[in-house]
Amino acid sequence: MKILIPGGSGQVGTVLARALQGAGNEVVVLSRTPAVGLPWQSVAWDAETLGDWVAEIDGADVVINLAGRSVNCRYTPENRERITQSRVRSTRVVGEAIARAAQTPSVWLQMSTATIYAHRYDTPNDEMTGILGGGEPGVPETWRFSIDVARAWEQALEEAVTPATRKVALRTAMVMSPDPGGVFDTLLGLVRRGLGGQSGNGRQYVSWIHEQDFVRAVNWLIGHAEIDGPVNLASPNPLPNADFMRALRGAWGTRLGLPATDGMLEIGARVLGTETELILKSRRVVPGRLLQAGFSFDFADWPAAAEDLCRRWREKR
Repeated sequence: MKILIPGGSGQVGTVLARALQGAGNEVVVLSRTPAVGLPWQSVAWDAETLGDWVAEIDGADVVINLAGRSVNCRYTPENRERITQSRVRSTRVVGEAIARAAQTPSVWLQMSTATIYAHRYDTPNDEMTGILGGGEPGVPETWRFSIDVARAWEQALEEAVTPATRKVALRTAMVMSPDPGGVFDTLLGLVRRGLGGQSGNGRQYVSWIHEQDFVRAVNWLIGHAEIDGPVNLASPNPLPNADFMRALRGAWGTRLGLPATDGMLEIGARVLGTETELILKSRRVVPGRLLQAGFSFDFADWPAAAEDLCRRWREKR
């Protein structure tokens, strides 16, 4: 298959491109800054306007759009505009390119986020019964911004007129891989420095997915033409932050980790130029549609996944 990955130069895109190319597919990544020397082709685009890159859409079997500015920043008015528009505009222009193609892709997998669901501790959010966020009482205003972005992102996908191309919104949890710069690398860095205790009250749920299951789920969705619309890409077993970090410490081989209060996290977030939402929002998300359709996870539980990731992190270093 020819697989086009707009916005595929980041950590998650690299995970996908590496696996898909290694499986014998022709992978083409669209990037603002095309890389050289990689096993897959890299083509320039601006993620906003039609250009020479549209030739890569014509005849591609699959499009997996990952484009979007990182949310790991302070939510200033300028950053909010960049985060929103980078997602909406890139989604719209991919839809325009697909609509104009003489030979259209069979499926368009569009990145979304598990953050679209409400902050809650009680019942897991699946695609059918989950509560979308934005109306929770007592949460910071910045958390509502993230919901607005997610809704606008998926609306841009819904509005794209691509009758010959199936559309799937990937409501993705944190993708865990041992690669440098990813979320697992960051969390393990805290554990290695003795700072990997619980965050805040430790009750907030952490939704995650092992990179191997992420790639397998993407391949599975490509092959199942009956599935469209929103699909949660997350382990079936999210767990509270305190348990999540305890298991990570155990996998690394250390017992102690300094906890961080809400106030400490806010100070740290300001110093690092990020937001505490990334740590304190409870994301209790489960993959209802995947499980119902028969998908099985290689790493359904965090302790086993953490053991594998720690082992591979050590091997890479």
